[in-house]
Amino acid sequence: MASMDNSTEVNEFRLLGLTDTPELQIPLFLIFTLVYLITVMGNLGMITLILLDSGLHTPMYFFLSNLSLVDCAYSSAVTPKVMAGFLTGDKVISYRGCVAQMFFFLAFASVDCFLLAVMAYDRHAAVCKPLHYTSTMTTRVCAQLSIGCYTWGLVESAIQTGCTFRLSFCHSNVVHHFFCDIPAILALSCSDIYINEIVLFITATFNVLFALTVILTSYLFIFIAILRMRSAEGRKKAFSTCASHLTAVTIFYGTVIFMYLQPSSSHSMDTDQMASVFYTIIVPMLNPIVYSLRNKEVYNAFRKVTKKMKVLLST
Repeated sequence: MASMDNSTEVNEFRLLGLTDTPELQIPLFLIFTLVYLITVMGNLGMITLILLDSGLHTPMYFFLSNLSLVDCAYSSAVTPKVMAGFLTGDKVISYRGCVAQMFFFLAFASVDCFLLAVMAYDRHAAVCKPLHYTSTMTTRVCAQLSIGCYTWGLVESAIQTGCTFRLSFCHSNVVHHFFCDIPAILALSCSDIYINEIVLFITATFNVLFALTVILTSYLFIFIAILRMRSAEGRKKAFSTCASHLTAVTIFYGTVIFMYLQPSSSHSMDTDQMASVFYTIIVPMLNPIVYSLRNKEVYNAFRKVTKKMKVLLST
């Protein structure tokens, strides 16, 4: 049911999706399925590689394994439903399903945001204070930092989701999006959404500013430390360890700032959908690729694990 009386309560939402063109449904299903498989296999493969190779049992790769887990999780909160919509044409999502999708997506996206900041701090400790690195980034500290990221992600998501679904939805149940994102759901409300917009702006601003402050401050000190290095080989190694993380930060924060740090009146739903496709579906696929390219440690670990698998299979 696309539209309703003001007295009718919404118990489901209809996602418009990316397109209704019949000729594009199967091609898009195949493309999104391929991207999702690469995302899941790439991220789970990275986690497995880190678990199996003792040479990767370092703080940097501990946080990377968490990033891979979170990328896989928040992509899984959205992509399977999009794929099902392309294949079956059923783009209806229940009210509770919409709540769950929003909650898990926001939680894992927020965790992703802060993990990138923690990884920048880890690189700062490794490059700027290498002699104190093992005493600074202990197992306990790494665990506390990662638990902090997950805790804030869950708390923030609960606040945002609770504020969104306390509203009344009585004008329409048609969501001009391919998943239950906050701006698209707020657009359907017949309640006053001013408080929601303020809460969204404050939490998104806090997330981005806090995390970016940590990242930019860390890299400022990193670049100063690199410039002071006398060895060209040392500078090259330091740059290579930071390049992957900087790439991931640029991709993730660029789309987040574009999506959430603007008032609802400035939102173009079509433009938002394209940006959302990028950070919900493409970015989780790119991260394991970005961290694997030109990374000798990951490449060597992959070779060692592959050799072990060949030996096991041949016996």
